Amino acid sequence: MAGSATLPGGTVAAAAPTAPTAWRRSRPLLPALLYTVVVTQLPFVFTVLYSFQSWNLVRPGSQRWVGLANYANVFTDNAFRSALLTEIEMTVLAVAVAMALGLPLAMLLDRRFPGRGVARTLLISPFLIMPTVSGLLWKTTMLDPSYGIVSYVLSWFGVPATDFVSRFPMASVVTVLVWQWTPFMMLIVLAGLQSQSGDVLEAARVDGAGPWTTFRWITLPHLRRYLELGVLLGAIYLVNTFDVIYMMTQGGPGTRTTNLPYYVYQRAFLGFDVGQASALGVVTVAGTIVVASVALRMLFTVFSGTERSAG
Repeated sequence: MAGSATLPGGTVAAAAPTAPTAWRRSRPLLPALLYTVVVTQLPFVFTVLYSFQSWNLVRPGSQRWVGLANYANVFTDNAFRSALLTEIEMTVLAVAVAMALGLPLAMLLDRRFPGRGVARTLLISPFLIMPTVSGLLWKTTMLDPSYGIVSYVLSWFGVPATDFVSRFPMASVVTVLVWQWTPFMMLIVLAGLQSQSGDVLEAARVDGAGPWTTFRWITLPHLRRYLELGVLLGAIYLVNTFDVIYMMTQGGPGTRTTNLPYYVYQRAFLGFDVGQASALGVVTVAGTIVVASVALRMLFTVFSGTERSAG
């Protein structure tokens, strides 16, 4: 019988599909695969090629091969180091505050109370808003010194109108990022809370453990991998922050909020230096991949160790 095999005892089992059969099954996926390669991989290949060239769009005929000169300039560029430090500061602050707010919110939503469904929907809604819209909304509606809601509320307490975006640019950008990503952290932690065994919590209560003791020695260790997962995913996404910076501060004042993606944009579309911007982009992507790979390996180790101990 084609496509089957006879096992001992007369049992007939289906054999592994042949190469032509496997090809016919995977052929419908080829358009999606080709589209993904064209949209994601080809631009990166051209970016790598451009990174070895000196090419400024405002100087016709300036395109020439320079080897690793662009990469040498990247690592000796003070503006690149400043953007890197800003990137680290912005990402660490946003991820830490978002997780610090997401944890208590998740614990609140894990309890039953009237209107929990409405509260959950309202808390999730900031994550569903486009980053560009979030930046514009906060800059014009919330933080505007003339008619912003924050200035209006602070005026009740005698605080004069303040241009938060100009005076506190980093805090303004981080506030918007925290507002966006707190729901994401909350959902991940909430999933961890709802996966916790009720029998273990009940046993802790029977043994006389209070709420803080139960959280410290039972709930928090159980949530460790979920907290690490939220921090990892949040950091991977937030290192690519561009929309909020572009809409709120344009990297300013000066270079106070210029992170790596925005610095690459400045070199490519404001300085028209295609070669230098391409080298910056390649270095940024390579650094992100290295950090993400190390973090993922550590996270998988935690998950594997937890599964082995549970087994």
